[in-house]
Amino acid sequence: MLRIGAHTSIAGGVYNAVEEQLEYDGNCGQIFTHSPQVWQEPNIDDEEAERFRERSAEGGVEPWVIHSSYLVNLCTPKEGLREKSIASMQAELDAASKLDIPYVNVHLGAHTGAGVEGGLDNAASALDELDVPDGVSVLVESDAGGGTKLGSTFEELAGVLDRCSLDLDVCLDTAHMFAAGYDLSTPEGVDGTFDTFDSVVGLEHLECVHLNDSKHGCGTNKDEHAHVGEGLIGEAGMRAFINHDAVAEVPLVLETPTEDGKSYGWNVERVRELHGA
Repeated sequence: MLRIGAHTSIAGGVYNAVEEQLEYDGNCGQIFTHSPQVWQEPNIDDEEAERFRERSAEGGVEPWVIHSSYLVNLCTPKEGLREKSIASMQAELDAASKLDIPYVNVHLGAHTGAGVEGGLDNAASALDELDVPDGVSVLVESDAGGGTKLGSTFEELAGVLDRCSLDLDVCLDTAHMFAAGYDLSTPEGVDGTFDTFDSVVGLEHLECVHLNDSKHGCGTNKDEHAHVGEGLIGEAGMRAFINHDAVAEVPLVLETPTEDGKSYGWNVERVRELHGA
């Protein structure tokens, strides 16, 4: 079964994310447990968590992913920021366990002068400090790159997986990969990208995809998402990606914009149209 859903809001209670997901006809999804722009711990009580679990089961919505705060920087050489990042990640992992959510997704962040190898060392050692609950996995997300941000190349993703004692997995973002220089605009480009990922990281580590088209060109390092098939990856590339054997069992989560009269519901339907087409 095609698993396609969107990033939905927990406003008014985490269980409302399920109701919103069902409105879009989604069957998997992603949430923030709080505003991603501030340092804040999840505040989810037992009743909310139970309603979330029950409605997800009743609606057949699974799996869910928690996206960590945008402030988290695992690569940083700054001790204060490092400690805040570790504490924030631990809180997200504990919330995931409470909600029966199997994944917590995180960007590696920026090394801000520590260098690529130093940044990867910092990220792996920070992740090693986490107490990961049973049934929960950390997903390292691919990045669009630019500046000192890490995770834009498959080699950098593999570098963290190799250094870390945790069993880490990966979330690939199509817009980020495209911006980082992996050309997904043709079937041949999609095949080549998956071949490279498999040889460098391993397809067994691919557990989630953020499915977004891109408003900017390949290799620009510009991260701005577009509706599926309407950006510079385009319809042919998105169709090839959605139908590729590498993602046949992988949940696809939309982070597409709400503009031009189109929202998540339009994109969910669009993905289903392209699937098998």
